[in-house]
Amino acid sequence: MTVYTIDRRFKTSVERTPRVLEVAESFGLGLSDKEFVIYDNLDVEIRQGDVVYITGQSGSGKSLLLRDLKEQMTRSGLRVADLNEIELDDRPVIEQVGKNMQEATHYLALAGISDAWIYIRKPSELSDGQRYRLKLAKVIEQDADVWVADEFGAVLDRVTAKAVAFNLQKTARRMKKTLMVATTHTDLVEELAPSLTITKRFKERVELEHAA
Repeated sequence: MTVYTIDRRFKTSVERTPRVLEVAESFGLGLSDKEFVIYDNLDVEIRQGDVVYITGQSGSGKSLLLRDLKEQMTRSGLRVADLNEIELDDRPVIEQVGKNMQEATHYLALAGISDAWIYIRKPSELSDGQRYRLKLAKVIEQDADVWVADEFGAVLDRVTAKAVAFNLQKTARRMKKTLMVATTHTDLVEELAPSLTITKRFKERVELEHAA
């Protein structure tokens, strides 16, 4: 088990232009510099093979936490595959993954793509959800220790998002990969069966719940 410490705080100051000063005087606003604490030396314990579910309201700092965990894992020598960094080229889907036909259909099936019609199409001809699942297949294909997905399933309808979440966590556990996802949606607990759920509230409030 590895403990990652997250400490994030920002100092803000208001530019004192004539109009800003006029607004401040009219509404009685203070213009002193302020420090906003997002994470106050938060210790996050993660074991290789864990499924980490980061959730919370939009703007609360979920993506920031995911990015910091990813950076610390990378610095520690772990190989991290980030879904949002996957790029697709203009070849047919079946050419995008795997060393051969058997590998390609295997990885695509793990990501929920089993339709021969999709195999022969180019990414530009697919829906957002189909492209998303193709990117998942490319993540699974990589020989990485950690899979990361920010705004997980945002382009998928909820039924599909749940199916993808269930299949992905099963695959991650079978392959002993650490899976970390961040999303505003709170309805994926059953499907992801997370080892660790991190619920980010506003300011520095964070709730960590480890599976029994």
